[in-house]
Amino acid sequence: MFIEFLNKKILLVLCSLHLISFSQNDLNQAELFFQQGKFDKSLEILEKSGISNSNNYKYISMLVECYQELEKFDEAQSILSSQLMATNNPQYLIEIGYNHQLQNKLSLADNFYSQAVERAKKNPALGYSIALKFEKFSLIDEAILVYRLLIDKTKNYNYEYRIAGLYATKKDVSNMFLSYLNFTSANENYFDQTIRLLQDYISDNSNSEYNLMLKKIILIKLRTSTNTFYNKMLSWLYVQENDYKKAFAQQKAIINRANNGMRDILTFSYLLIENNEYEIANEALNLIISKAQEPNLIREAKTELLVLELLRNDNPDHDFIESGYLSIFESYGINDNTINSQLSYAEFLVFHAGEEKKAIGFLIQNLKQRLSDLSISKIKLMLADVYLINEQYNLAQVYYTQVHSNSKSSILAQEALFKAAKTSFYKGDFNWAESQLKILKSSTSQLISNDALELYLLIRDHRIGKDFELPLKLYAVADFLILKKKYDQSLETLENLILSYPDHPIVDECLFLQAKILSLKGNYKLAVEKYKRIIQLFSSEILADDAYFHMAEIFRTQLNNQHQARWGYEKVIFDHQDSIHAVVSKKYYRSLDNEINNKKENNL
Repeated sequence: MFIEFLNKKILLVLCSLHLISFSQNDLNQAELFFQQGKFDKSLEILEKSGISNSNNYKYISMLVECYQELEKFDEAQSILSSQLMATNNPQYLIEIGYNHQLQNKLSLADNFYSQAVERAKKNPALGYSIALKFEKFSLIDEAILVYRLLIDKTKNYNYEYRIAGLYATKKDVSNMFLSYLNFTSANENYFDQTIRLLQDYISDNSNSEYNLMLKKIILIKLRTSTNTFYNKMLSWLYVQENDYKKAFAQQKAIINRANNGMRDILTFSYLLIENNEYEIANEALNLIISKAQEPNLIREAKTELLVLELLRNDNPDHDFIESGYLSIFESYGINDNTINSQLSYAEFLVFHAGEEKKAIGFLIQNLKQRLSDLSISKIKLMLADVYLINEQYNLAQVYYTQVHSNSKSSILAQEALFKAAKTSFYKGDFNWAESQLKILKSSTSQLISNDALELYLLIRDHRIGKDFELPLKLYAVADFLILKKKYDQSLETLENLILSYPDHPIVDECLFLQAKILSLKGNYKLAVEKYKRIIQLFSSEILADDAYFHMAEIFRTQLNNQHQARWGYEKVIFDHQDSIHAVVSKKYYRSLDNEINNKKENNL
């Protein structure tokens, strides 16, 4: 026995020495031929190398694939059988099975696949590598079977994520949904990632096939599970369908079941306000105030209630709202915890009460308090905003610069630099604005980077010599009036610009800005007319895809015109494939197309 063992060892050493002597350059050349599809040339080098007698899995796999590509299945079988005997690695069972499958010997192939599955049953530690090997050969059902075995044996629900991906490959959406839910219920930190994956299938139509499918799965889970994750998922689904009342009911169910989730309700209230669901938002915020234990949550809810008062009333009681803010500061103080309430109060004074000086005094006084560097930067940023609105440009620049200097490399610093550049733009100092925007184009914040690039291109493309800068200056004035919420004056300035310079390349930008203002004012039909003019006059220009997309959004969300919305999204998808709106357009196009076709079928 010892002599036999020694002989095997000597043989292995000799094979290894042979491989070492065989140039690595030759093996690299074999790999290059393999990648180029020149399997005969690759095979010639690999056979000479003696690689089949080694345990180098990479080159053995390459050798086997060369044989298979050249339909030399017996040679491939011989190598795989030798490797299985030498290593007892169950992955070779799958390799042998696949070699039989390539020869259409399906019963033999299934036999080897079954042996591999049995090995996974007996030794779960080998299961993952076995499942991956099944995946490699697109043996999806076998891979799913092994992952299911692993879940049963180990209770590790992370494998559900792999299973979900396999069901997606099979286009088995129902089981894909189920696996994603199983995975996320055990790993709630992945909630946001999961809903991003599901968003490709879910629309705002509650009767769409996938919406009904997901809802059914969640409701079944809710009958058998006490995990509030499923309430959270159902709430998310109702939000996608714009059914905020039912979404809120699920949020309340979470509180009743687990006595937590108040922070989620506050986040939900912001979403409600953003979507003009003021009554439900009011109920949500009052629920926080009555039931929350955390003082900061209660304070934030009280602050948001004051903002809500301004939004839902045509003639809000400013005295009542101001006393509400002062009551918050009396109860909670001027400190880092109340920084958002401080900024909200300053916004109220500037944009609603028309008391810019009072806002400035309040903010400057707060800078004297013992606050963190971050809170001080936030106050200075707001102070700069107020000075800008008050047309005190130099003071605004001073504070923007301070924030940028004191908060280096942070998102806040980049925001301050962008606002400083925008201030220069409003003043008509385009050289300075352009120099700052060049820096910001590579911002780590995608939003700031996009905004900076947009403004940079606007300046660069519409400065036609110093003698022709007036149109750009007028545009900057109109843009500044939007900041001051003087929408009618901005519209008038833009209209005069278009009439005075009808052939200037800035006209499409003017029309686009007019459409934006009209949407802010709720005049959606006129906004659509502006977008149509851009499409008619500037179909080959940079704003065409934006016009199609925003017009489609208005038709879908405000004017309830599915056909026109679908048409707008279709134009983005097929005529502007590189548009930043392409992904969202595809989602809504599919949803609207299904709805329209279903209605046609129902009417037949």
